[in-house]
Amino acid sequence: MKTGRGMAGEELVGPVPEGWEYTTLGAARERGGGDIQTGPFSSQLHAADYVPVGIPSIMPQNIGDNRVVEDGIARITPEDAKRLSRYLVRRGDVVYSRRGDVERRAFVREHEDGWLCGTGCLRVRLGEEGANARYASYYLGHPSVREWIVRHAHGATMANLNTSILSACPFVVPPPSEQRAIAHILGTLDDKIELNRRMSETLEAMARALFKSWFVDFDPVRAKADDRDPGLPKPLADIFPDRLVDSELGEIPEGWEVGTLGDVAEHPRRGVRPSEIEPTTPYIALEHMPRRCIALSEWGAADGLESNKFEFKRGEILFGKLRPYFHKVSVAPVDGVCSTDIVVVTPRTQEWFGFVLGHVSSDAFVEHTTAGSTGTKMPRTSWSEMARYAAVIPPQNVAKAFTSHIRPAVERIIASVHVSRTLAALRDTLLPRLISGVLRVRDAERFLKERGL
Repeated sequence: MKTGRGMAGEELVGPVPEGWEYTTLGAARERGGGDIQTGPFSSQLHAADYVPVGIPSIMPQNIGDNRVVEDGIARITPEDAKRLSRYLVRRGDVVYSRRGDVERRAFVREHEDGWLCGTGCLRVRLGEEGANARYASYYLGHPSVREWIVRHAHGATMANLNTSILSACPFVVPPPSEQRAIAHILGTLDDKIELNRRMSETLEAMARALFKSWFVDFDPVRAKADDRDPGLPKPLADIFPDRLVDSELGEIPEGWEVGTLGDVAEHPRRGVRPSEIEPTTPYIALEHMPRRCIALSEWGAADGLESNKFEFKRGEILFGKLRPYFHKVSVAPVDGVCSTDIVVVTPRTQEWFGFVLGHVSSDAFVEHTTAGSTGTKMPRTSWSEMARYAAVIPPQNVAKAFTSHIRPAVERIIASVHVSRTLAALRDTLLPRLISGVLRVRDAERFLKERGL
């Protein structure tokens, strides 16, 4: 093991095996012919330059846990991308935010090759001879490295990162074969997490499409009215009428009623005081909730809470009422407590679960709550405003049939959340031990094999 004092890297990961090198990101970048640079300045790209369809631009809010978060991503025209070509990312780059949560980074995968490193971001490119790109992204996720970056960032109230700080970051370089092996082991776990995430996205998209077909477009009813096959098993097709009638909301299926969300859903106000909450109880705040995704995979612990919270149960619907346009709607994967800026929504009876979830997570519902919010800088909606949302209410047997179709998908999403958290915990346990050489690759491979991974 190398034990020389003052070596860059040893202060972070400790002694490393013989043949491993202590250096800095800047030195590795110079050796590899890469660069560490900022994204375009705000003067080079204005709000009016962003377009609905175009080249995605990675902004600070799109930097997740070693991956790019695509939801809500801004886009620029191909012409602007050509003008700003020096800021485009390549597969293997690592992108940081220049301000705020500066220890988080996003590894650029093949899918994001050619996107823009947007305003407010920094791009790290080590080059082919600098280090294995994926290994580097994992090294930068080492807890001590993340802490080093935060500690050296400038700013008293908000951390600020620059190219000089990242260039000076200590970096440990194992032999190329070891880098590849470490990247492969940790990448295998991340790939399984990503596969779970995409499966959940697909299941949610299918549920949304079915909800729209049944309760917005009334496709089965229209098909029967036109004497067409609704494409459903006969027992299921038989519960839909074959005629549309006029209503205050336009044409609706015969026998269905115009009502409100409050007719089929409620907000159970289970308020709890901090003294009543066990410290290990899962705690969900708005920052834990993803946008436009019902799969909620992050939460904290209730230890240290100082104000009243709401209690929720596994499978209940959580709606972020602060700035509702952020579209934070999730299904609770555990029992726990949440911020009072989150509304807990439950169906009045379980037959209505799918119908309620479909509406509460829809764009139309989020637009309704946004329009009815109070407050200028920090607009909030309320359960009373949510409950007034107008909806076409089907007979209970139709709602029950829909819930029976999507409940298995929701359960699979919740199950995948727990599997992914287990995989992430395993990755986070292995990462510092592999990076420091305390755990060698062959032992890690045996460790994973014993766990069926």
